Amino acid sequence: MERFKNNPILKPVAEHAWESRMVFNAGTLYEEGRVHILYRAMGDDGVSRLGYASSTDGYEIDERLPYPIFEPSISEEVDGCEDPRITSLDGQHFMCYTALHNRVLGTYQVSMTSIRADDFINRRWNWGNRLLPFSGIRNKDAALFPKKIDGRYVLLHRIEPDICIAYSDDLVKWCNMGAIIRPDREKWDSLKVGIAGPPLETDSGWLLIYHGMDFDKVYRLGSILLDKNNPEKVIYRSPKPILEPTEEYERFGAVPNVVFSCGAVKIDNEILVYYGGADSVLCVANYDINELLP
Repeated sequence: MERFKNNPILKPVAEHAWESRMVFNAGTLYEEGRVHILYRAMGDDGVSRLGYASSTDGYEIDERLPYPIFEPSISEEVDGCEDPRITSLDGQHFMCYTALHNRVLGTYQVSMTSIRADDFINRRWNWGNRLLPFSGIRNKDAALFPKKIDGRYVLLHRIEPDICIAYSDDLVKWCNMGAIIRPDREKWDSLKVGIAGPPLETDSGWLLIYHGMDFDKVYRLGSILLDKNNPEKVIYRSPKPILEPTEEYERFGAVPNVVFSCGAVKIDNEILVYYGGADSVLCVANYDINELLP
């Protein structure tokens, strides 16, 4: 693993009220030779909105829009749209995110929307309807698999403290929900676990980057390999974290001692993991894919 030498790659912009305090936790896509980054931003009002940036090499940002491309529009997310995770499937980009209704009470749930791939590439932010897959259930950290399995959509999500799975024929009704990965009470991910970005397909199976929190409230990242045909079957789980907070921009910030990812991209044999440092800035680290597979 190697952190980018010029981390953080995105910082708050004081002149933009909507992103003047924090920019972090980004969903990512690699498309048409460019890494597209949808990042969570917060300003003085404390409401999370999503901004857009992109990079040709995955490291240096060469495009950043000065306005949010997605923000709250329904009552269930009045206090923020958080932690986007993006999946490309069937000519559309599906975005799962956390809809925050009340930050004081911690009232949140999973929400999902989509945008046509050509609209996304051409910066036409024509988002579709906002769906609540598990209406009223306190739930977050959700992402779709980039392929249907046995003809059904597959969704990973988190009902605390576990990583859970669910299946759907139509993205509206979900069934066969259950926990597939639980905290390991003896290790670094002892308190709770949740996915980073959507699973990445490899010859060996589905590579899933995930986060774990211990009882000292330290967030670290690990890797999991899921069976290609049966995503409920865990083939491998890293015994040690692949990334943990050691740098100043990871240890000090709005929430100290946090590395938290919502997206990674695979370019040839390299995996670029994008992560928030201390809930304040956005960073990237790269891995050879063989580092993450058993």
